[in-house]
Amino acid sequence: MSARTEILDRLRSALHDAPEVPEIPRKYRHSSGLNEDGLIELLSDRLLDYKAGVSVVDEASVPARVAELLAGERTYVVPAGLEERWTALAPGRVVDSPEEPLSVEELDGIDAVVTGCAAAVAETGTIILDGSPGQGRRACSLIPDHHVCLVRAGDIAGVLPEAVRRLDGTHPLTWISGPSATSDIELQRVEGVHGPRRLDVVIIRT
Repeated sequence: MSARTEILDRLRSALHDAPEVPEIPRKYRHSSGLNEDGLIELLSDRLLDYKAGVSVVDEASVPARVAELLAGERTYVVPAGLEERWTALAPGRVVDSPEEPLSVEELDGIDAVVTGCAAAVAETGTIILDGSPGQGRRACSLIPDHHVCLVRAGDIAGVLPEAVRRLDGTHPLTWISGPSATSDIELQRVEGVHGPRRLDVVIIRT
């Protein structure tokens, strides 16, 4: 008898008189019922509470706002697939692509990153990236000190179950709730431990 067979036999023996699993009630909220203005207001409130910067603009104003946010940065990286017009007014653009990925050392020498997102959760103030075009690999959004994230209003979900239904669980998901920070040591807040020290979210109205 193999070890695998023995283990499975023991599991079957232990579970032979197990009670039937009852159906689990799932009465939690599946949507918030908020309209676009309500979603933007709630997401903005949560992000500001996390000490992130928030701008709400129409699509035509995105290039100018992104250029303002990047004004103090010498260089910034964008993932392949991000709409070029969104960063057209900001000099210092570097592209990271699957064909020519930047090294960790190169990313560490870049001041900022600009990405899109797969979804956002208004209730928790969470931005979700899934590695799709325009969002890039996880290293791009974690290594530079300043992250500018572009969020279309149509990608904002009110509550978590609503957002999860929009995601592909086979993709590498990065969940961001404010700038990277910890208070583990003597309750002193330290920023930039696990990712960017600064997070600016640009919400684009439809």
